[in-house]
Amino acid sequence: MSLSKSVREGSRIALSRVLSQVENRTHAGIQALDELFPFTGNAHKIGITGPPGSGKSTLVNALAKQLRLLQGEPRVAIIAVDPTSPFTGGAILGDRVRMLDLQGDPGIFIRSMASRGALGGLATQTEALSQVFDAAGFDFILIETVGAGQSEVDIVNLAHTTIVVDVPGLGDDIQSIKAGILEIADILVVNKGDRPGADQSLRYLKSMIDMGYRPLASSAGKHSLADSFDQEKSSQNEEVRDLWLPPVLKTTAREFTGIEELVTEILKHQEFLKTSGRWQLKEAWTLREIVRKRIEAILVHDFFHQLPKGLLDLTMDDVIARKVSPSSAVEQLLTYNRIRSKSHHSE
Repeated sequence: MSLSKSVREGSRIALSRVLSQVENRTHAGIQALDELFPFTGNAHKIGITGPPGSGKSTLVNALAKQLRLLQGEPRVAIIAVDPTSPFTGGAILGDRVRMLDLQGDPGIFIRSMASRGALGGLATQTEALSQVFDAAGFDFILIETVGAGQSEVDIVNLAHTTIVVDVPGLGDDIQSIKAGILEIADILVVNKGDRPGADQSLRYLKSMIDMGYRPLASSAGKHSLADSFDQEKSSQNEEVRDLWLPPVLKTTAREFTGIEELVTEILKHQEFLKTSGRWQLKEAWTLREIVRKRIEAILVHDFFHQLPKGLLDLTMDDVIARKVSPSSAVEQLLTYNRIRSKSHHSE
């Protein structure tokens, strides 16, 4: 029996093996993804992002428990993206250590993965791992980012529902808004609600919503996906987006306070996505982004692979010696590959 088939039949051992192969981008991992792809598109992907220290891991832990209490006992997968060790290349924090109380539940599967230097709050293979969990029949996939800042908003291109976690005491709330992270939220959460200032943060965020502030759920993808969609789809996105007003909730995850209300809002957003057609749009955006990124990766790999040995080093020596500008160096290398490619085709 193939590993892919074993994954679909519920084998946790097979699932672990496939996840490792996919994360390491082996030939077997790529083949498994291709085999599993037709069975994807059903899981609700929930992104949890926010600044370091906001209690994301504790919130994910509580969310997983609460989701398991829903009717039908839905299966929950957790992808926890951790910072990368500069020595081993592995995940430094290892969220499975912090979620030991979930280990005994057969309906929950936790996977930590190192960011490996990738920007955007995710690892390069986060999306691929989410596909494996989706095909394996998990109903919810919780994706915890490294800890977001201004540029770390890639989660919005992957998740159906993006939860942005804020916490009292991290500084001026206005500055956190300027950082560009809160505007991607479908749900805003003030965690560690038992701390001083929690109610003030809650009121401030609610007042922004009341004054007409609208989180743009597709803002992170506008630059990367703009060329992939025509004006008609963009207009449809604007109409759909304006129908959802992000709720602002207060939680204290370590005490399980406010978690049931948070799950209620997640389910409301799920219903909104499916009834409005946004679910299908999000799936299309995600798949377009996957194809775009893989094309980029292959083109970059092929470009450097086709350069003669030593040419890049010689060109860089000229740049370092200030004989050639970086722009001119790039143009020279591109021109060489174009000429080589034309010569190859003419033969």
